[in-house]
Amino acid sequence: MSEYPICPVAKPRMTRSDKWRKRPATQRYWHFVDLCKLNRVELPCFGAHVIFILPMPKSWSEKAKRQSNGKPHMQRPDLSNLLKALEDAIYQEDSVIYNVYIEKRWGPEGKIIIDQK
Repeated sequence: MSEYPICPVAKPRMTRSDKWRKRPATQRYWHFVDLCKLNRVELPCFGAHVIFILPMPKSWSEKAKRQSNGKPHMQRPDLSNLLKALEDAIYQEDSVIYNVYIEKRWGPEGKIIIDQK
């Protein structure tokens, strides 16, 4: 099992103008890609169990944070866009991935956990 201290980011819809117009969504995504490369994140082509831990908002009360810790995250960003961002950050050609089990949960800070089954 590998844990990476990287806050998950959803893959944004990119346009041609993103080459010169630096939108916050694309800036976050490119920072995420750099962190994945820096931490040498590895995603196996098959049998991987990926858990995206998304940070709880700072505005939540301590009670709400205790109750939500480890529970399923059923809000935006959606699971497919989180996985797409991770795949594109790691692989030049992500069509080699054919079997991944994914989930997203609440946590005190963002991280990515990848386990090989």
